[in-house]
Amino acid sequence: MKKTYIKSLSALLLVLGAWTVQSCTGEFEEMNTDPNNPVEISPALLLPNAIQTVVDRYWGHSTRYERLNIDAAMCWVQHLSRNIYINAEGDSYEIPLTISSGTWNKIFTESLVNFERVENLSAPGAAYANSNYVGVALVMKAFAFSYLTDVFGPIPYSEALQGTAEVVINSPKYDSMEEIYAGLLADLEDANTNLVVGGPPITGDILFGGNILKWKMFANSLALRIANRQAAKKPAESRAILTKILADPAKYPVFTKQSESAQLQHFDVIGSRNKMFDVFSTRSDWNVSSTLIDRLKALKDDRIKVYAQPLADGSYAGLPNGLTDAAAGTFNASRIGTKYLSPIAPSLLMTFTELLFIKAEAAFDGDITGDPSALLADAIGASFTEHGLTMPADYMSRIGAVTKETIMTQKWLALFGQGVEAWVEYRRTGYPVMPPPHPSAVFSNEGVLPTRIEYPTSEYSLNQTNLSEGVTKLGGPDNMRTPLWWVE
Repeated sequence: MKKTYIKSLSALLLVLGAWTVQSCTGEFEEMNTDPNNPVEISPALLLPNAIQTVVDRYWGHSTRYERLNIDAAMCWVQHLSRNIYINAEGDSYEIPLTISSGTWNKIFTESLVNFERVENLSAPGAAYANSNYVGVALVMKAFAFSYLTDVFGPIPYSEALQGTAEVVINSPKYDSMEEIYAGLLADLEDANTNLVVGGPPITGDILFGGNILKWKMFANSLALRIANRQAAKKPAESRAILTKILADPAKYPVFTKQSESAQLQHFDVIGSRNKMFDVFSTRSDWNVSSTLIDRLKALKDDRIKVYAQPLADGSYAGLPNGLTDAAAGTFNASRIGTKYLSPIAPSLLMTFTELLFIKAEAAFDGDITGDPSALLADAIGASFTEHGLTMPADYMSRIGAVTKETIMTQKWLALFGQGVEAWVEYRRTGYPVMPPPHPSAVFSNEGVLPTRIEYPTSEYSLNQTNLSEGVTKLGGPDNMRTPLWWVE
């Protein structure tokens, strides 16, 4: 009897156990899903940091020895100059390796990789299918890749970002700048198609707040920048792209006013502040360059009141570039204007003003129809308006005849703050013509204003074979004197 009872009890427990396992298995996966560590991240969560990172690296990163715009480019184009640490942080044409590695690594691993994930997650049939996310990702990838190729030269592009793809590529090949530019223009065409006003909404958009029309404007304005930049090397193709976009604003909208510009608005919260505020509000290592101050004073240009702070007597004075610390200490020079010391000042990616300068240059070069003088006046007027000023009625007579040099010099003045962009345009066109160095200036890099920055050392250790092919496509040694493809 006892054996029979035990057998019956065992059978009952077995049945109950089986029922329990069956009933729990259906909820097991749900019970073991950690809501704080999701397996798949949505585009809305990936987008903010990806945008923030590339904007910070373009406008003014706050980490010392990694600030390409503030420490290097703004000094190289003689918007700013250093009054201390001259020989280590850019003004003397010498930069730490971390500027190269920080720019390369952060944009690839924190921006581009995540833009690629946004695009894949939002593709048709994917978990978060949404053509507008695809369009945004394509625009930001084009911006980030154009930034990288414009400062390094040939870079991984067609095989980049494939570390987690179905066919994994951990050592991507380098593409030429010509190939990259062609790909970027094609991507921006696709972006314009994918971005549908009135289509599915997006969130996590810290640049335009989900305004798809502004994204289309940015896509097409950026395409104009890229097409114009390569115009000297591919005139027929560039002319066709410029004409196509400008002739059909309904299909290809572009910026039409300052409020549509691509600029990241900041908040006075740690982590969200304007990076120039983070740097300039805590250190006084920079002054406004005498090259910029002298040019503005010669033109009696009121933008000097925005770009620079007056001295105690109300006058403005600049500091020559490349001075030794001792020599710099003998000057009393203006600091950067208070507009750039605000924690909520925007970080600029591309403005309506820049678009007008592109049109003025393209008209002067014969790539589009239009009066270069009138277009230049519009561009200069927009620059004044951007800073809350009004262009004087006689300003155009102050600048003289409208030439390529006149257009590019005025664009250089308007690009204050966007040192990387001004540096690209100087290297491409050779304008403005910089004054002779001060007698006390000491420059590295054989005295040559840098034409690019060197590849990071990580590429020599992790991707040597492809890097060597990239240097061949560069057309010269991996140093800061080899000119890039689009030089005119």
